[in-house]
Amino acid sequence: MPDRRFRVAINAAFWGQETVGSGQYLHHLVEALVALENGPQVVLVGQGPAAAARPLPAGATWRAVPPSPWRRLGENPEKVWFEQVGFPRAARAAGVAVAHVPYFASPRFPAQPTVVTVHDLIPLVLPGYRSSALVRGYMRLVAAAARRADLVLTDAEATVGEIVQRLGVPEGRVRAIPLAAGSAYRPVRGEALAALRARYGLPERYFLYLGGFDLRRNLATLFRALALARSHDANLPTLALAGALPAVDSAFAPDPRRLAAEAGVAEGVRFLGRVPEEDKPALYSGALAFLFPSRYEGFGLTVLEALACGTPAAVASATSLPEVAGPGALLAGPDDVAGWAEAIACLAADEALRARLRALGLEHAARFSWRRTAQETLAAYRWVADAAGIA
Repeated sequence: MPDRRFRVAINAAFWGQETVGSGQYLHHLVEALVALENGPQVVLVGQGPAAAARPLPAGATWRAVPPSPWRRLGENPEKVWFEQVGFPRAARAAGVAVAHVPYFASPRFPAQPTVVTVHDLIPLVLPGYRSSALVRGYMRLVAAAARRADLVLTDAEATVGEIVQRLGVPEGRVRAIPLAAGSAYRPVRGEALAALRARYGLPERYFLYLGGFDLRRNLATLFRALALARSHDANLPTLALAGALPAVDSAFAPDPRRLAAEAGVAEGVRFLGRVPEEDKPALYSGALAFLFPSRYEGFGLTVLEALACGTPAAVASATSLPEVAGPGALLAGPDDVAGWAEAIACLAADEALRARLRALGLEHAARFSWRRTAQETLAAYRWVADAAGIA
């Protein structure tokens, strides 16, 4: 039976935001926590009514925080007030054992034992992601706050060392708990694939990239590698790219259509735009291979989703990606155009290689589950409560 006596407050700022990574993490984690045999009572703390965003699972309750005195100053001050004052105050009033902030924004002065999940350190590691004074000030605040948390969770072992080094958190207070692909991500075959190809105008053989188009995603390297590979084989499969295109072509988010044209590969590249969640398993499953050259990922969930759908992959040999991809992917350096061209050519031509990567990838992806994530997160909560002397 669930242990509803053990109460946890979770910052629900991203509740209902299904297209945002922090929202997906929050939804999957809460649903898996309350489904555990010994799961806690979860108190979601947010602003406004919960029902307007997403129904609550059984075993979770909602505690609304009223608007702050800073609301008239705009969205950013209101957000900071909620994170630094509203949430810890509401968690303390709820009488919980542990408070959890599931993204990089824990309170600088926590009111009770606090866990924070730092998915990545992108704004600290990559200068282009902290270009404004407001962002730099905010990052100083949340970095100082993370050092005050009782425990820092992160998604991959590769990020643990970064947190220790850059945030100055002792290694004993940092713990990696991996994420998982959702249950919908499994191999799709037959008529569903044919219907998806028809809907998006895709050929039978295509490579797939799914993700953002900001600079760290490194699409310029992928396009140059595709051009090199095509110089040896003009009949390479189409490259389909899924994701919302940048509204403005900028140094931070270069328009991939321009990058493809500059590399000379615009013909044979398809831009699908934002793809609904329900189409993604079939889109992965129909791809010959998934290509993901990103320079920095806290986890790289799309890679795991692709493997769970039986799709072999090639990923950058950087940050968490080798850890997440395991044996189901070829690796190439983020700047190794020749290495990427070779990976593309091999995946296109070698059916035995694809079959081997497919089998290894499916086996690897099966080791990850949201149940496991919830179990390890609950163990982290109890560790913090025990250290604080809370029964």
